[in-house]
Amino acid sequence: MPRVPRRLVLTLRLGELPDHLPSLREVRREGVAMATRIDGGPIDRLLSHHGGGARALRLHSARVTRLQRPGVPGARRFDDVEQLSGVARVLRVEVAHDEALPSLVKALAQVTQVEHVAPDWVCTTPFDARRAVSSPPLDPAAARRPRALMRLPQALALQRGDPSVVIGLVDTGVAKGHAELARRMRRGFDTVDLDAATLGDLTLVGDNASRDEDPDDEVGHGSACAGILRANGNGMPGGGAGLCGLTPVRVLGAALQGGRRVGVGALANIDAGMKRIIDLGVQVINMSFGTPESSLNADDPRPHTEVVRYAIARGVLLVAASGNSGAVERYYPAAHDDVIAVGAVDDTLRPCSFSTRGEHVDLCAPGLDIWTCGLQGYTCVSGTSFAAPFVAAACALLVAHAESRAWPLDPHTAREILVDSARPFDSTRDTEGCGAGVLDVHAALTLLDRRIDAALDS
Repeated sequence: MPRVPRRLVLTLRLGELPDHLPSLREVRREGVAMATRIDGGPIDRLLSHHGGGARALRLHSARVTRLQRPGVPGARRFDDVEQLSGVARVLRVEVAHDEALPSLVKALAQVTQVEHVAPDWVCTTPFDARRAVSSPPLDPAAARRPRALMRLPQALALQRGDPSVVIGLVDTGVAKGHAELARRMRRGFDTVDLDAATLGDLTLVGDNASRDEDPDDEVGHGSACAGILRANGNGMPGGGAGLCGLTPVRVLGAALQGGRRVGVGALANIDAGMKRIIDLGVQVINMSFGTPESSLNADDPRPHTEVVRYAIARGVLLVAASGNSGAVERYYPAAHDDVIAVGAVDDTLRPCSFSTRGEHVDLCAPGLDIWTCGLQGYTCVSGTSFAAPFVAAACALLVAHAESRAWPLDPHTAREILVDSARPFDSTRDTEGCGAGVLDVHAALTLLDRRIDAALDS
């Protein structure tokens, strides 16, 4: 797996964060200089010895802003949830020389103040199983079929969604001018920060380093997910989340790989976008990307650990694609315990051959030949990337329905309802590691009603 040259991500232990380190937002938006020292002790000495010197910043900003607590340094504005989850203590470090970075990571891992450290690995997407078909004539019957399998029309008749319930789409951005997405998106932002012209066999193209707030899609992957979630319904079925809101975050830029355009983003870019959108108050996050455990070093921390802990502590429902390897293996973030991991089935309710399996997979949703938005027009896509948004849409409807009854819905309960209400696979053959069954949105809403009724009667 490629990594960002000269860059590593380091998490300090609780109580070890210095006050003087600026945040990434301060550096990018306010021109504050990165710190040239961290602890004045063993960490700095190792950075100098192995890396020829270094610059560092805090990856995340505090939830409490400077205006809310004027005169208080950013490192002191983090609350207990940010500190205990670890997001307050994550540093992005850039060294002068790249050659010794592997040995530097090993050395830093031995320092008492360091909780864990790893290179800033690069995640690539689209997480799709087959090349998408761009701008073909849309097949209305085929477009409606997967929605019908999940009883999505019946669910939307029961719960139309609520604009105050917002889904965060952490992906390659969205094609904001698309007729199906126009006026459907909330203001998003862009955290992509990649300067190297090449990353392994990837050649960066388009906007990958400019400091802007524009989540414009240059790949098409995020737009495809957005169409499943929130399309207007002009030429394709409307989005599964109904009237719920959608905020796009561009955490993956564009690159060429074997002549094909794919999404690419450093893990730190992704986590920075995740933390910020959580602080904006989204209730659901769709994550159609992943890093296979097999591509990590044995001592590397599992990707996105701190930000997943932070999201769950804030009550955010996390949905992730399980992967498209067709093997039994763990991709992150889907493999984290508190994330709803989604595999893919075809129109016959049988698991797709490409769907990654494992004990951590919770359920499946349609993921083969899904009609949705392309960068222009419509596209037919396949992969667990496009099964996950159906489950994220169901989560948003569950949150909206619970709020309509003045009932709190936590991530654990939402996951339990989706699993318990799933319809069986069409075949008992080859379903091991694919979860409890297939998403049934209407059954999930009715089960939520029964759970609330039972609680009120007890």
